[in-house]
Amino acid sequence: MWVVKPEYTPSGRRSLAVVHLDSIARAAHLLPVYGPSVLPEDLHFSQSLDAFRAFYVSRYADHHMHEFLA
Repeated sequence: MWVVKPEYTPSGRRSLAVVHLDSIARAAHLLPVYGPSVLPEDLHFSQSLDAFRAFYVSRYADHHMHEFLA
């Protein structure tokens, strides 16, 4: 699996960009890279992109993903 991380500007802020819908090939299955600390019980799934520093991209999410990324 590949590991992806967010990009940051030199000032330390997250780099943001608009992605046009016609340039998206398919959805991605992201699995968080867990650290040594325990997750808080009140962590909501909608906070996942901000709570983790890196993610694995699973190419085994389904047959089509495996073929697309192979």
